[in-house]
Amino acid sequence: QVQPVESGGGLVQPGGSLRLSCAASGGTFRRHALGWFRQAPGKEREFVSGTGWSGESTWYGDSVKGRFTISRDNAKNTVYLQMNWLKPEDTAVYYCAASAGRDCSDYGCYGLLYDYWGQGTQVTVSS
Repeated sequence: QVQPVESGGGLVQPGGSLRLSCAASGGTFRRHALGWFRQAPGKEREFVSGTGWSGESTWYGDSVKGRFTISRDNAKNTVYLQMNWLKPEDTAVYYCAASAGRDCSDYGCYGLLYDYWGQGTQVTVSS
């Protein structure tokens, strides 16, 4: 089991960049697929990005392709989300989630059941 904790959110101007981090406790971090989700006020929770056990396979929602990059460092029990060319519509609470014992090879990271969720970090894109 892991407990994700997000950090790195804040206020940024349109066109700017932020790097989110998600640190997860526990001794089985390597055997968890990881995902980033976001939820804006009054909106449904949205899949942003995900990565499998090795970090080599990555998945992105259509709205962030070409702008965001997910990566993981299993030695540090940490997953990152590099966000570039941010837009006002990226404003949301961003959540990190882990899927225990599951990888993304069959249906991609989007379709996984995520067992563990962080409390979220606020990202606001505004001038």
